[in-house]
Amino acid sequence: MTARVALWVDGQPFEVPAGISVAAALRHAGGGATRRSVAGTLRAPLCGMGVCQECRVAIDGRRRLACQTPVAAGMRIATGTAP
Repeated sequence: MTARVALWVDGQPFEVPAGISVAAALRHAGGGATRRSVAGTLRAPLCGMGVCQECRVAIDGRRRLACQTPVAAGMRIATGTAP
């Protein structure tokens, strides 16, 4: 049985596999989008190594790169995907 981690994404509770990145957790929790462009288009991680900055989210109130941050129990992730 795979260990699971409980966390919050945009105020909603989710359980995801332990040991994955926040970017992967967002994919497990739904579409995987992390923010909206200035034109309103949903954006998601692109490079997977922190260079493109497309995975920027707020984790426990601090701006972080989702692809470079491992999940932790109780983590609160806020994306910029709300219209």
